[in-house]
This record gives sequence, structure tokens and C-alpha cells, in this order.
Amino acid sequence: MKSAHHIEDPDVILIGAGIMSSTLGAMLKELDPSLKIQLYEMTEGFGEEASNGWHNAGTGHAGLCELSYTPDYGPDGEVAVGKAIEIFNQFEQSKQFWAYAVSTGMISNTHEFVNPVPHLSFVYGQEQVDFLRSRFKQMQAHHFYEEMTYTEDRAEIKELAPLLVKGRDDTPIAVTKMDLGTDVNYGVLSGKLIEWMGAQDGAGYATNHRVLDITKANDRWTLKVKDLATGRTFTNSAKFVFIGAGGGSLPLLQKSGIKEAKGFGGFPIGGQWLICEKPEIVEQHMAKVYGMSPGAAPTMAVPHLDTRIINGKKALLFGPYAAFTTKFLHVKGQITDLPASIRTDNIASLIKVGLHNIPLVRYLVQQGTQSMKTRMGELLKFYPEADPADWELIDAGIRVQAIKKEDGDAGIVHFGTEVITSEDRSISALLGASPGASVSVNIIVEVIQRCFADRLATTEGHDRMKAMVPSYDEDLSLPEHAERQRELSQAAFKILNCC
Repeated sequence: MKSAHHIEDPDVILIGAGIMSSTLGAMLKELDPSLKIQLYEMTEGFGEEASNGWHNAGTGHAGLCELSYTPDYGPDGEVAVGKAIEIFNQFEQSKQFWAYAVSTGMISNTHEFVNPVPHLSFVYGQEQVDFLRSRFKQMQAHHFYEEMTYTEDRAEIKELAPLLVKGRDDTPIAVTKMDLGTDVNYGVLSGKLIEWMGAQDGAGYATNHRVLDITKANDRWTLKVKDLATGRTFTNSAKFVFIGAGGGSLPLLQKSGIKEAKGFGGFPIGGQWLICEKPEIVEQHMAKVYGMSPGAAPTMAVPHLDTRIINGKKALLFGPYAAFTTKFLHVKGQITDLPASIRTDNIASLIKVGLHNIPLVRYLVQQGTQSMKTRMGELLKFYPEADPADWELIDAGIRVQAIKKEDGDAGIVHFGTEVITSEDRSISALLGASPGASVSVNIIVEVIQRCFADRLATTEGHDRMKAMVPSYDEDLSLPEHAERQRELSQAAFKILNCC
């Protein structure tokens, strides 16, 4: 796909057609309509890698149900919930921008990308129940989570999510619930934002185009680009480049040669889902249900039984099951991606990750080689009456976790997102994974603050940003902003048809 115009020597070049590049392109064009922007994507469509609807849980991550954001007890003996509050605050900005995009006509048909789905945390066994009870106590004390409910009553849990209870033994169980959860198709959302951007004067996009190289000369970056449909290779240049290519970001960042990229490596983790599309089962479950992390599992592999709404059709996904891979991309990846990313400046970090994360590596190999019977065993912990005949295994995409040197200790795997920006602020790249899609607006706002500060410094620029993200330069987590947060959240949900 191509827009009507290809923009030669634009101000901005975006690499990748996922939620990050699409959000940056749309926000920049609204912030300063005079900016010239060109986007390149190497697949044939929009959001086909990590943003694809089948490659993630589609959770509007706000700490509503994700126990991985509250893994530890604090010094007071209660579960520490600070990270969940931080994520919730960031997701509020995403909802606000999406609502702005709908209200201004940038995007339409909200049900195609966002739908209301309750978020539940589910635990079993007395130790986990005690943990969830403490977590609930701490979270409900904050205005973000004041509507959260908690129950250990099986009759109530059966009413909320029948599949969790039917056929279960008498092991203690507990559930927390938040009704204001969402199911988001980030691939569809990416496409809507890119198509709007490409229809504006001075903006364009081209899929099936692969960026081969990035070099800097004077104050501009020159990109070598290949049209995969025709084989033609050409160059284009820009003052600013954003690398939002998911698993493909690290190799391109390395080619840029900026000093800030030195020492970075990537650790790819593959994934798979069990999926059920049988109507009589799917209709019994309307929730995203997250459980506890199984030991060495990476954050992205925390088990959950999810309602997904993709292309208007409901399905149930369970997983994801992690797997070892050397590919950086699902659609266009190659087994040589990991070896090809090794440099003299990051080899020590990569080796240390291998040596100090042996349980993780063992877990990934075990996950990738396990039988269907073993996978079903994990599902049965959530859905005791699950029948293997009703489920099939599909790919869940690939996430490349960022590895870098930090505080003199090399080899730390970051289960989150890293934004790498050059000293002159002419190039930024996003590395990492979940919950990046959900908090994409917060991440992109930070990129704009860092690299387009001059636009925000004007009264007009500040007002435009506040229109897009009403809580911009506010902290909605503060007690004094509780009523402001409620108003903004309710307004966004109403526009998005989520209430």
C-alpha cells in the first residue's frame, strides 16, 4: 500500500507501521501540520508484527489485572503497587489521545479497535489468595482502583467467569475485577492513524519497503530503501528519524552508528497461543483473566485467559507460551537475526545474559518443545473442563527484549521499553516489548518532548498537545487530581463507546 504522495527529503522519516510510528506520525502532524513526514514499512500491511491482533493479548494495560506489575511485598508487609499505578497513569494518556482522534475525525468505527472487556486477576492456592487480598487492599486505596472488587466466593466468581469454576476442586481461589478494562486491536488502530496521516498534505507512507541502511551527513540522515515489490533501491533523507520497527529496530539502530546504541543487544522471545473459537465456549467467558507468573517465565509469558475481539469476531486465547528463537521478527525475520546483531560492544552483555539467566533460557527451550498435553495442563489450571479438541495452537509473535549495560552491570534483560535517542536528538529508536502498545502515547509524548521541544515551547504547541492529551503535564495519580482523572476517564470511555 502507498499513499497518494511519496515525500522526498521530508522533515521526519518513520520506520515501521506499528502502534509507535503511527502514533508519533499522527501526533506530530497534529502538533505541527507543516511538518513533512514519510513512513516506510517492510511488510505489506500495517501493524503486522507486535501490533498485530493475534500477536498480543490486546490488553489495555493499566495495572487492572496484571499481577506482574505488583510482584513483591513492600517493607510494610503489603504488596507494593507503585508500578501498577504508574502504568495506569500512562494508559490514561492513550485513552485520551484515542478519544481525541475519534472526536476530531482522525479515526472512526471505534468498535473495530477498542471494546469494553472486564479485567480480572485470578489466583489459586492459599499463598496466592493471601497475595491477591493484600494487593487488592493496597490498590483499592488509590483513586485509580476505587471501583475494584475482590471475592473468594465461588458462586460470585462463577457469575463473573463460569469457566474458571466449573469442574474445579476445593483449592482456595480468589478474583479481583475491574469493569473499566478494554480489549484493543493495536494493528487496526495503527492502520487508522497511518491512513489519516497519509491523507494530510506533506505526509506519505509506503508498505513493502525495507530500510537497508542509515547514515548521517551534516544535519541529515540518509536512508537506503528497497521497494520489495519492484526491487528498486533508492535513498531518502530527513532531519529526524524514528525507528519504531519492533524486533527490527535494533539492527537499524546499530547501523546508525550513534554512540548511544553502543552496548545494546537484543534477546528475542517467541510466543504461541492456544485459541478457541467454539461459540458455545466463547460466549461463556467475557473477560481478560491474568494469573501469577510461573517461576522463570518472562513478563510477557504470564498466563492469561483472554477474550479477544478481532475483525468483529470473539475468540478465547490462552497463553502465551514462550519459546526460544533467534529471529527478531515474525513475518520477515531470519534465524540469523540474533547472531547478526552481535557486536564487540555488546557481546559481553549477551554472554552475561546467557550465563546469569540459565533458568530463563531453560524455560524458553522447555516451553518451545512441550507437548500439547503439557500446554493443556496449564490451561486446565484456569479452565478445568477445557477439552483439547476445542483448542488449536497459533503463533503469538516475537518480542525482542533490550539488553544493555546499566550501573556498571552488563547483561540486564529489560522486560519493558527503552527509548534510545542520539545526543543531537536527530534520531530515536524504541526497543523492548510489553506494555509498550498500551502506553504508546506516553512513550511518544516523551519522544516529542525530547526531540521536538521547540514545538512544545510555544503557546500554540502547548495548547495543541493539551488538546490531544488533556492530562499532558499533569500527574493524575496525585490525590488532589482524583476528580480530574475521573472526569477525563469517563469522557474518553464515552467517546470510545466503552461504557
